[in-house]
Amino acid sequence: MADNPHQNVTFPSNGGSAHGYLATPESGAGPGLVVIQEWWGLTDHVKDVCDRFAEEGFVALAPDLYGGATTHDADEAGQMMQDLPVDEAATDLAGAVDFLEGHGAVTSDTVGAVGFCMGGGFVLVLAAQQGDRIGAAVPYYGVGGYDQVDLGDVTAPILGHFGSEDDFAPPEQVRDLEAKLQDSASPSVDIRIHEGAGHAFFNDGDAFGTYDADLAEQTWGDTVAFLHEHLG
Repeated sequence: MADNPHQNVTFPSNGGSAHGYLATPESGAGPGLVVIQEWWGLTDHVKDVCDRFAEEGFVALAPDLYGGATTHDADEAGQMMQDLPVDEAATDLAGAVDFLEGHGAVTSDTVGAVGFCMGGGFVLVLAAQQGDRIGAAVPYYGVGGYDQVDLGDVTAPILGHFGSEDDFAPPEQVRDLEAKLQDSASPSVDIRIHEGAGHAFFNDGDAFGTYDADLAEQTWGDTVAFLHEHLG
Protein backbone atom coordinates (compact mmCIF):
# COMPACT_ATOMS: atom_id res chain seq x y z
CA MET A 1 0.00 0.00 0.00
CA ALA A 2 1.23 3.52 -0.77
CA ASP A 3 2.71 5.35 2.24
CA ASN A 4 0.76 8.55 1.54
CA PRO A 5 -2.15 7.68 -0.74
CA HIS A 6 -3.78 11.12 -0.42
CA GLN A 7 -1.63 14.22 0.05
CA ASN A 8 -1.05 17.84 -0.84
CA VAL A 9 2.02 18.24 -3.04
CA THR A 10 4.21 21.01 -4.43
CA PHE A 11 5.86 20.86 -7.85
CA PRO A 12 8.02 23.20 -9.98
CA SER A 13 6.19 25.52 -12.38
CA ASN A 14 7.66 28.31 -14.52
CA GLY A 15 10.60 28.94 -12.21
CA GLY A 16 8.39 28.88 -9.12
CA SER A 17 6.16 26.42 -7.34
CA ALA A 18 2.62 25.19 -7.86
CA HIS A 19 0.48 23.12 -5.55
CA GLY A 20 -2.02 20.33 -5.92
CA TYR A 21 -3.72 17.29 -4.47
CA LEU A 22 -2.35 13.82 -5.25
CA ALA A 23 -4.19 10.53 -4.82
CA THR A 24 -2.34 7.23 -5.30
CA PRO A 25 -3.91 3.76 -5.63
CA GLU A 26 -3.55 1.23 -2.82
CA SER A 27 -1.32 -0.82 -5.10
CA GLY A 28 1.14 2.07 -5.00
CA ALA A 29 1.37 2.49 -8.77
CA GLY A 30 -0.72 3.18 -11.86
CA PRO A 31 -1.18 5.38 -14.94
CA GLY A 32 -0.74 9.12 -14.43
CA LEU A 33 -3.77 11.41 -14.65
CA VAL A 34 -4.17 15.19 -14.38
CA VAL A 35 -7.59 16.15 -12.97
CA ILE A 36 -8.49 19.76 -13.72
CA GLN A 37 -10.81 21.72 -11.45
CA GLU A 38 -14.08 23.49 -12.19
CA TRP A 39 -14.35 27.25 -11.82
CA TRP A 40 -15.07 26.79 -8.10
CA GLY A 41 -11.41 25.98 -7.38
CA LEU A 42 -9.72 22.92 -5.92
CA THR A 43 -12.73 21.92 -3.83
CA ASP A 44 -13.48 18.84 -1.76
CA HIS A 45 -15.47 17.55 -4.74
CA VAL A 46 -12.41 17.67 -7.00
CA LYS A 47 -10.31 15.94 -4.34
CA ASP A 48 -13.00 13.28 -4.04
CA VAL A 49 -12.87 12.75 -7.82
CA CYS A 50 -9.10 12.24 -7.51
CA ASP A 51 -9.67 9.72 -4.73
CA ARG A 52 -12.18 7.89 -6.91
CA PHE A 53 -9.70 7.74 -9.79
CA ALA A 54 -7.10 6.35 -7.38
CA GLU A 55 -9.58 3.63 -6.42
CA GLU A 56 -9.74 2.81 -10.15
CA GLY A 57 -5.95 2.41 -10.26
CA PHE A 58 -4.76 5.86 -11.39
CA VAL A 59 -2.18 8.21 -9.86
CA ALA A 60 -4.37 11.33 -9.97
CA LEU A 61 -3.08 14.87 -9.50
CA ALA A 62 -5.34 17.94 -9.34
CA PRO A 63 -3.30 21.17 -9.68
CA ASP A 64 -4.56 24.13 -7.68
CA LEU A 65 -4.98 26.77 -10.39
CA TYR A 66 -6.37 29.42 -8.01
CA GLY A 67 -3.58 29.27 -5.43
CA GLY A 68 -5.79 28.02 -2.61
CA ALA A 69 -8.91 30.08 -3.31
CA THR A 70 -12.31 28.40 -3.59
CA THR A 71 -15.86 29.71 -3.74
CA HIS A 72 -19.45 28.51 -3.79
CA ASP A 73 -20.74 31.71 -5.41
CA ALA A 74 -21.28 31.48 -9.17
CA ASP A 75 -20.60 35.17 -9.83
CA GLU A 76 -17.35 35.04 -7.88
CA ALA A 77 -16.35 31.79 -9.58
CA GLY A 78 -16.98 33.34 -12.99
CA GLN A 79 -14.78 36.29 -12.08
CA MET A 80 -12.02 34.01 -10.78
CA MET A 81 -12.10 32.05 -14.01
CA GLN A 82 -12.02 35.24 -16.07
CA ASP A 83 -9.06 36.56 -14.05
CA LEU A 84 -7.01 33.38 -14.56
CA PRO A 85 -4.62 33.85 -17.51
CA VAL A 86 -4.73 30.87 -19.85
CA ASP A 87 -0.95 30.85 -20.22
CA GLU A 88 -0.46 30.79 -16.43
CA ALA A 89 -2.86 27.89 -16.03
CA ALA A 90 -1.22 26.07 -18.94
CA THR A 91 2.17 26.45 -17.27
CA ASP A 92 0.90 24.94 -14.01
CA LEU A 93 -0.74 22.10 -15.94
CA ALA A 94 2.48 21.42 -17.85
CA GLY A 95 4.26 21.33 -14.50
CA ALA A 96 1.72 18.76 -13.32
CA VAL A 97 2.53 16.60 -16.37
CA ASP A 98 6.25 16.91 -15.57
CA PHE A 99 5.57 15.93 -11.95
CA LEU A 100 3.62 12.82 -12.93
CA GLU A 101 6.13 11.78 -15.59
CA GLY A 102 8.87 11.89 -12.96
CA HIS A 103 6.87 10.24 -10.16
CA GLY A 104 7.94 6.75 -9.20
CA ALA A 105 4.34 5.55 -8.83
CA VAL A 106 3.38 6.39 -12.43
CA THR A 107 3.55 3.41 -14.78
CA SER A 108 2.23 4.94 -18.02
CA ASP A 109 4.41 6.31 -20.82
CA THR A 110 1.97 9.19 -21.31
CA VAL A 111 -0.33 11.11 -18.98
CA GLY A 112 -4.11 11.39 -19.19
CA ALA A 113 -6.18 14.51 -18.54
CA VAL A 114 -9.75 14.89 -17.29
CA GLY A 115 -11.41 18.21 -16.54
CA PHE A 116 -14.78 19.68 -15.71
CA CYS A 117 -16.34 23.02 -16.77
CA MET A 118 -13.36 25.42 -16.86
CA GLY A 119 -11.17 22.36 -16.42
CA GLY A 120 -12.77 20.73 -19.44
CA GLY A 121 -11.59 23.66 -21.52
CA PHE A 122 -8.12 23.41 -20.05
CA VAL A 123 -7.98 19.68 -20.86
CA LEU A 124 -8.00 20.69 -24.52
CA VAL A 125 -5.47 23.48 -23.92
CA LEU A 126 -3.16 20.94 -22.29
CA ALA A 127 -3.67 18.38 -25.06
CA ALA A 128 -2.93 20.98 -27.74
CA GLN A 129 0.17 22.37 -26.03
CA GLN A 130 1.71 19.10 -24.80
CA GLY A 131 1.07 16.97 -27.89
CA ASP A 132 2.03 13.31 -27.55
CA ARG A 133 2.81 13.69 -23.85
CA ILE A 134 -0.96 13.47 -23.32
CA GLY A 135 -2.20 9.95 -24.01
CA ALA A 136 -5.94 10.49 -23.48
CA ALA A 137 -8.13 13.53 -22.85
CA VAL A 138 -11.65 13.73 -21.39
CA PRO A 139 -13.38 17.14 -21.27
CA TYR A 140 -16.62 17.24 -19.31
CA TYR A 141 -18.79 20.16 -20.48
CA GLY A 142 -15.62 22.15 -21.19
CA VAL A 143 -15.84 25.93 -21.51
CA GLY A 144 -13.26 28.59 -22.27
CA GLY A 145 -9.53 28.51 -22.82
CA TYR A 146 -9.35 26.19 -25.80
CA ASP A 147 -10.23 28.99 -28.20
CA GLN A 148 -6.78 30.45 -27.44
CA VAL A 149 -4.81 27.45 -28.72
CA ASP A 150 -4.55 25.60 -32.02
CA LEU A 151 -6.70 22.51 -31.62
CA GLY A 152 -5.03 21.12 -34.74
CA ASP A 153 -2.08 20.29 -32.47
CA VAL A 154 -4.11 17.77 -30.43
CA THR A 155 -2.73 14.24 -30.85
CA ALA A 156 -4.52 12.48 -27.95
CA PRO A 157 -7.68 10.40 -28.30
CA ILE A 158 -10.65 12.45 -27.08
CA LEU A 159 -13.80 11.43 -25.20
CA GLY A 160 -16.05 14.41 -24.48
CA HIS A 161 -19.17 14.55 -22.31
CA PHE A 162 -21.61 17.43 -22.79
CA GLY A 163 -25.28 18.11 -22.06
CA SER A 164 -27.97 19.03 -24.57
CA GLU A 165 -29.40 21.59 -22.09
CA ASP A 166 -26.10 23.25 -21.19
CA ASP A 167 -26.30 27.02 -21.70
CA PHE A 168 -22.55 27.38 -21.05
CA ALA A 169 -21.67 24.94 -23.84
CA PRO A 170 -24.70 24.73 -26.16
CA PRO A 171 -24.88 21.86 -28.65
CA GLU A 172 -24.10 24.01 -31.71
CA GLN A 173 -20.90 25.20 -30.02
CA VAL A 174 -20.00 21.63 -29.08
CA ARG A 175 -20.46 20.41 -32.66
CA ASP A 176 -18.19 23.21 -33.87
CA LEU A 177 -15.59 22.07 -31.32
CA GLU A 178 -16.02 18.49 -32.51
CA ALA A 179 -15.38 19.51 -36.13
CA LYS A 180 -12.16 21.29 -35.13
CA LEU A 181 -10.97 18.25 -33.19
CA GLN A 182 -11.77 15.95 -36.08
CA ASP A 183 -9.46 18.10 -38.19
CA SER A 184 -6.67 17.61 -35.65
CA ALA A 185 -4.10 14.82 -35.44
CA SER A 186 -6.19 12.99 -32.82
CA PRO A 187 -6.70 9.33 -33.81
CA SER A 188 -10.21 9.27 -32.36
CA VAL A 189 -12.73 11.94 -31.37
CA ASP A 190 -15.86 10.82 -29.54
CA ILE A 191 -17.93 13.82 -28.47
CA ARG A 192 -21.16 12.83 -26.73
CA ILE A 193 -24.03 15.25 -26.15
CA HIS A 194 -26.21 13.62 -23.52
CA GLU A 195 -29.88 14.29 -24.09
CA GLY A 196 -31.62 16.26 -21.34
CA ALA A 197 -28.44 16.89 -19.34
CA GLY A 198 -27.49 20.33 -18.07
CA HIS A 199 -24.17 21.86 -17.17
CA ALA A 200 -22.25 20.16 -14.33
CA PHE A 201 -24.37 17.02 -14.44
CA PHE A 202 -21.44 15.09 -12.93
CA ASN A 203 -21.00 17.31 -9.85
CA ASP A 204 -22.80 15.71 -6.91
CA GLY A 205 -22.56 18.99 -5.01
CA ASP A 206 -25.37 20.03 -7.36
CA ALA A 207 -24.54 23.75 -7.39
CA PHE A 208 -26.71 24.31 -10.48
CA GLY A 209 -29.46 21.82 -9.63
CA THR A 210 -28.44 19.72 -12.64
CA TYR A 211 -26.74 16.71 -11.01
CA ASP A 212 -27.80 13.49 -12.72
CA ALA A 213 -26.72 10.47 -10.67
CA ASP A 214 -27.46 7.91 -13.38
CA LEU A 215 -25.64 9.85 -16.09
CA ALA A 216 -22.74 10.61 -13.75
CA GLU A 217 -22.36 6.88 -13.07
CA GLN A 218 -22.63 6.01 -16.77
CA THR A 219 -20.09 8.58 -17.93
CA TRP A 220 -17.75 7.66 -15.08
CA GLY A 221 -17.67 4.05 -16.21
CA ASP A 222 -17.10 5.07 -19.82
CA THR A 223 -14.36 7.51 -18.81
CA VAL A 224 -12.48 5.02 -16.65
CA ALA A 225 -12.61 2.39 -19.41
CA PHE A 226 -11.42 4.93 -22.00
CA LEU A 227 -8.49 6.01 -19.82
CA HIS A 228 -7.40 2.45 -19.09
CA GLU A 229 -7.65 1.60 -22.79
CA HIS A 230 -5.23 4.34 -23.75
CA LEU A 231 -3.01 4.64 -20.66
CA GLY A 232 -2.87 1.08 -19.38
